[in-house]
Amino acid sequence: MDWKTLQGLLSGVNKYSTAFGRIWLSVVFVFRVLVYVVAAERVWGDEQKDFDCNTKQPGCTNVCYDYFFPISNIRLWALQLIFVTCPSLLVILHVAYREERERRHRQKHGDQCAKLYSNTGKKHGGLWWTYLFSLIFKLIIEFLFLYVLHTLWHGFGMPRLVQCVSVSPCPNTVDCYIARPTEKKVFTYFMVGASAVCIVLTICEICYLIFHRILRGLHKDKPTRSLPSSSSRASTCRCHHKLVEAGELGPNPDDDTLQASAPKLTPV
Repeated sequence: MDWKTLQGLLSGVNKYSTAFGRIWLSVVFVFRVLVYVVAAERVWGDEQKDFDCNTKQPGCTNVCYDYFFPISNIRLWALQLIFVTCPSLLVILHVAYREERERRHRQKHGDQCAKLYSNTGKKHGGLWWTYLFSLIFKLIIEFLFLYVLHTLWHGFGMPRLVQCVSVSPCPNTVDCYIARPTEKKVFTYFMVGASAVCIVLTICEICYLIFHRILRGLHKDKPTRSLPSSSSRASTCRCHHKLVEAGELGPNPDDDTLQASAPKLTPV
């Protein structure tokens, strides 16, 4: 798997993330991706080869290994990292959609026209919901994989001895031994701990987004001083007044004409 490509894609998310999101991304790459690539793959590299059983029955060792390890820890962590980091790409795609929409708007109405977005990466409107949805999706994935990891191996520990009982083609109870169980247990606890830290950061970021949105809503609900009629007309037809200031159009006092000439701006 090319982790450098994934890192290059997600590095752009830092521009649109909150402080908690930047910390989360650093934890993912330093304590999860880097540890996975440098150390975890080597620890679990032996896998079935060093899974020893006290029998020479053909096929028994393979069946016992599949019974106790339906999916390898290392492959489960790889899937977890992919599914956890992919929701962040939704934010990048939404920002790219906004930039394309802004480009088409300026191409249609000219460079003198007011922008649809003051900042395409600002988390307002639909982008705020996309960002919040990506956080909730990451949180669900983290909990789901921790549950699967805990259920498959009956906890996060790694036993030294496992017994394969009444599993065909094994003739009787077979004792099997896992290679380097203590080392694997340490890495399992480390990866689970890193996942728990990411869960806490994601919950903090969700709370921060919601709290910030509530404060902004309360600020908008405060009574403000009424603006002059000229300012109202300017906000109604920003593109028209931009052209007037540039000298390309003459002033038109007719409000109805201004209303008709104004494009409908519906930022998403």
